[in-house]
Amino acid sequence: MEYPTDRHYTKEHEWVLQEGRTALVGITDFAQKELGDIVYVELPETGQRVQAGDVLGTVESVKAVSEIFAPLAGTVVEANAILDERPEMLNEDPHGAGWYCKLQLVSASDLDGLMEAADYVKLTEA
Repeated sequence: MEYPTDRHYTKEHEWVLQEGRTALVGITDFAQKELGDIVYVELPETGQRVQAGDVLGTVESVKAVSEIFAPLAGTVVEANAILDERPEMLNEDPHGAGWYCKLQLVSASDLDGLMEAADYVKLTEA
């Protein structure tokens, strides 16, 4: 799998796409394949403040319930409402329309602690 090089990645299999002072957050293709068919998504509340590593919400698949972790500190400014009606969008387009939420960043320099695409590929192939 080729992972978009315009994003940063976490060991917990989330991706981050910086858009100025906000960041789009989602789960990786690797994560959605490991989860299997996703049937329900618990989204974070708009206005929720998180620190890196805090639980943003959960994803329920036919195999398990998994937590989604905040890759960076910030405030949730938007959750992807499409996932309420179509949770399977996380399976179909995890790096596109299946994004999870948008965070207003506390510090864009926090991205420096995340992985580049090549490093994430090495992690998933290990």
